[in-house]
Amino acid sequence: MAKAKKKDEKKEKKDLQEKYDELLEELTSKDDEIKSLKEDLEKQKDETQEYVSLSQRLQADFENFKKITDKRNKEIIKFANEDIIKKILDCYEDFERALEIENDEDLREGIENIYNKFTKVLADEGVEQIPAKGEKFDIDKHEALMVQESEDVENGYVIDELMKGYTYKDKVLKYSKVIVCKK
Repeated sequence: MAKAKKKDEKKEKKDLQEKYDELLEELTSKDDEIKSLKEDLEKQKDETQEYVSLSQRLQADFENFKKITDKRNKEIIKFANEDIIKKILDCYEDFERALEIENDEDLREGIENIYNKFTKVLADEGVEQIPAKGEKFDIDKHEALMVQESEDVENGYVIDELMKGYTYKDKVLKYSKVIVCKK
C-alpha cells in the first residue's frame, strides 16, 4: 500500500509539475503579450502626440491665414473705389476748367461734355437710370410723391418724374420720385 501511495504521490507531483509548467508557460505568454501591448501603447502615444502637434500647427497656420486674409480684404475694401474716384476726378477737373470760361456758349458746351462724361462713367460702372414718365407705376422702382387725375394718362401710370431714380447692377440705388395718375 505504501507503494501505491508513493506512486499516487509521484503521479500527483508529476501532474502538479505539468500544471505548474503549463501555468508558467501561460504566464510567460501573458507577460510577452503585456510587453507587446505596452509597446503598442507607447507607439499609439507617440502617434497621438504627433497628431496633436500637427493639429496645433495647422490651427496656428489657419489663424495666420485668417489674419492675412482679413488684412487683404480690408485693403481691397479700402481701395475698392479707387478706379471710379479717378474717373470722377477727371470730371471734377473738367468742371473746374468749365468754371474758368467766361463765354456762356462755351460754358454750356463744357458742361454738356462733363455731363456726357459722367453719364459714360456711371454706365461703365453699371449705373442705369430708371425709366419713369409714361411707365406703369412700380413700387419696386418708383416712389409716389403725389397722385393726380389726368385725361392723357392711364390710371396707375406715371404722369411726371420729379426726381430721377437709378439702379446699380440690378439693385435700386435711388427710387424715382413720381406723380402717379389716379382716376
